[in-house]
Amino acid sequence: MPRANTARNDPGQYDRMAGEWWKPRGPFAALHWLAESRADLIPGPARRVLTVVDIGCGGGLLAPHLDAHRHVGVDLSEPSLRVAASHGVLPVRADAVALPLRDRVADVVVAGEVFEHVHDLPRVIEEIARVVSPGGVLIFDTINDTLWSRLSLVVVGERVPGGPPRRIHDPSLFVRPARLARLLGRHGFRVRVRGLRPSARDYVSFLLGRRGSVRLLTTRSLSSVYQGVGRKVS
Repeated sequence: MPRANTARNDPGQYDRMAGEWWKPRGPFAALHWLAESRADLIPGPARRVLTVVDIGCGGGLLAPHLDAHRHVGVDLSEPSLRVAASHGVLPVRADAVALPLRDRVADVVVAGEVFEHVHDLPRVIEEIARVVSPGGVLIFDTINDTLWSRLSLVVVGERVPGGPPRRIHDPSLFVRPARLARLLGRHGFRVRVRGLRPSARDYVSFLLGRRGSVRLLTTRSLSSVYQGVGRKVS
């Protein structure tokens, strides 16, 4: 677990917590809920197997939703990648600013809870654009740079069950939707976004131990966590 003097957004936290990835009620509980939500946006099996590049894959929580596709997981945390590999993910240890993948290799890129952790967002977007094939899709979720997100996901969120681990986020890296859309637009992505919020009923059941997961519901508000799909123009 994070130490009291751990710097915010320290990537070493994922090494230390690698054994927690698949615990439904552990520190990564909300990432299970998010993985299920973003999986709904991934194109279903067609006439061919899609190559899905999962940036910041962590322990591979998206794997159960990608049985019909080739799942390549990219992460900096070697212990987390070992966990992901045990769930069928093809592991690649790399930084998102320099993906060791060939141009246009991916039908789908997933960047779940990644953008709010990177210091060079334009470079990460450039790399994503490079590896996505024309007509391909980017699926992402991240955190808006608002007072509400700082309060709900940092000040309060880090202290309640199902919230993010302590000190995992640096609020100075939170990303406004307009900025993200602008960066993606420069690389030919047409983007649509939606807000996400946990089901209050599910969350109460989760707190009472009656439910192992919480549904994330869509909302018009982008004030906290938001999710998007960007299609790269052919």
